[in-house]
Amino acid sequence: MLRLFRNKLFLLILATVVVFIVMGISTSQDSKINWFGNAIDAAFSPVQKLISTVGRKVNSYMSLFSDMKSLKAENEELKIKVERLEKENGELAGYREKNKELREALNLKDQFKDYDSIGANVIAKDPGNWFNIFTVDRGKNDGISNNFPVITGKGLVGSVYSAGLFSSKVVTIIDMDSTVSGRISKTRDLVRVKGDINLKDQGLCRMDYISPDIDISVGDTVETSGLGGIFPKGIIIGRIKEIRQVNNELSRYAVIEPAVDFKRLEEVIILKSKNNVGPESTGK
Repeated sequence: MLRLFRNKLFLLILATVVVFIVMGISTSQDSKINWFGNAIDAAFSPVQKLISTVGRKVNSYMSLFSDMKSLKAENEELKIKVERLEKENGELAGYREKNKELREALNLKDQFKDYDSIGANVIAKDPGNWFNIFTVDRGKNDGISNNFPVITGKGLVGSVYSAGLFSSKVVTIIDMDSTVSGRISKTRDLVRVKGDINLKDQGLCRMDYISPDIDISVGDTVETSGLGGIFPKGIIIGRIKEIRQVNNELSRYAVIEPAVDFKRLEEVIILKSKNNVGPESTGK
């Protein structure tokens, strides 16, 4: 037993001595063991560098791929948000326009207190015309008669020229048979606004009977005078777009751009006198 213990102790001391010797040799710069390790490192260094480079590139590509997937998902999400916002913006614009029309209609009620305002929808227009004659869904059943004024919140449209039982024909101020007594808003000078065969297809009309002493300029507003027994005073007809000279000062006339866009008419207001003594039927 004692001999076995001595053998084990001897082996342990021997192993410890060998370890210290190897450690001493390996720390020497000229050591063969150190040279062998360096040779191994030199042989495997390019491989290690290649593996390290490939690893970095793979990680970079994987990161880029992941970023692209993330960006694509974000882009799709942003597209959906933009489409939703555009839709909401369109709806808000429609609401704003309707709100504006309602405010204008309320202003009309305050302006024309002697009239009832009857809303009507445009349901048809005569073929071949530039919306100078159209049909609305109100008629005699609603108390409508010929020559009742027709307006929108923006200005004068025209008048009823043929009232049926459930619908009516409306002739607009750009029709060549239409004549309206008007006045220049800034000077209060009287003029005549009428349809013109050469202007109606452009949605325009003309103003004549302009005396030489009347001061008019492009951009001036023209409104109804209240004379003639059909249209109340103060309805906006339009603005002077152009002043034309024919031969001399006495022959000048102005091109009027109506306040109403006749191509886009959808709804109008028919004015009915509260005294119920509207103009008699005269036809167009």
